[in-house]
Amino acid sequence: MAKWGEGDPRWIVEERADATNVNNWHWTERDATTWSSDKLKALLLGLSVENEEGSCEVTEVSKVEGEASINNRKGKLIFFYEWNLKAAWTAMSKAGIKYQGTIEVPNLSDENDMEDLDIGVSLNKDEPETPLTNLMRTKGAEKIREALGSYVGYLKSEFTQGMILPTANGVAKVQSTSQSKAKLNKTQISSSTSSAAPINTGVKIPTCKFSIREKFLTSPADLFRVFLNQEMIQAFTHAPAMVEGEKGGKFRLLDGNVFGEFSELIPDEKIVMKWRYNNWPCEHYATITMTFMDRSSETELKVDCRGVPENEEERTKEGWKRYYFEAIKQTFGYGARLF
Repeated sequence: MAKWGEGDPRWIVEERADATNVNNWHWTERDATTWSSDKLKALLLGLSVENEEGSCEVTEVSKVEGEASINNRKGKLIFFYEWNLKAAWTAMSKAGIKYQGTIEVPNLSDENDMEDLDIGVSLNKDEPETPLTNLMRTKGAEKIREALGSYVGYLKSEFTQGMILPTANGVAKVQSTSQSKAKLNKTQISSSTSSAAPINTGVKIPTCKFSIREKFLTSPADLFRVFLNQEMIQAFTHAPAMVEGEKGGKFRLLDGNVFGEFSELIPDEKIVMKWRYNNWPCEHYATITMTFMDRSSETELKVDCRGVPENEEERTKEGWKRYYFEAIKQTFGYGARLF
């Protein structure tokens, strides 16, 4: 054992900005089990497929058993997860006949490739045979595989924020190594899953506030409903969404790039929500206040944004205009002049 004052200085934690475990050089672990359970349920619930025979939808996630954790060693992240999942699906034929079945995923883990994932789809006992079972076994299983793959991506991006601690000068060390193979095992380190990797910071970030106004050729009531109805949101975003349209309800849109929670709802008048992009610093949300104003044959929507990171101002403005305003007008025919 080295004497005091000798040895690798990275192990010495006195007189450092964080007072302990410099840059997480020592082994640290974060339990991701509860977070993962909620994430898996949100990603699976509401998944749907359809063809000329009818449609199928995941209506319940009845079993999420397992565990997940992230370990940090010398600034490198190692992921462990193992899950056994069970869900219910419901089908509706074009003739109006309803069918029910189950989905089982027994081997979602870091030791298996996503393409090797077993996804068992079956009809409930005493249900009559239907071609919709095959639809769920093919296209449905494919969508489930994609959703579970995105869980792994979120685990590596959204949940890992803050795992790398700030250095003495306040600059965080960002993990940015790339993964050369798709397969993960318990000795491999994490990789960034996209160019928009989450920002890891240990300092207070500068923020800004701004307002956007837009007019829509519809009533306040109809426009208000667009932002709270899951099916309508999926229609204008052209992507699966999870939306709990009530006070305290959570939402996740655009393949998980946007998520948050509804803080206040005044029917047909106001929506207040905690809102963020998935690559913003950990737990940092902007406050978005949407005010719906009746202008006779039009509705004027005022969107006040507070707490947006300064370097995200333009991206956030353009995102609202493109993925909300323009998409809603094109999808529902609410087009009006821009100003």
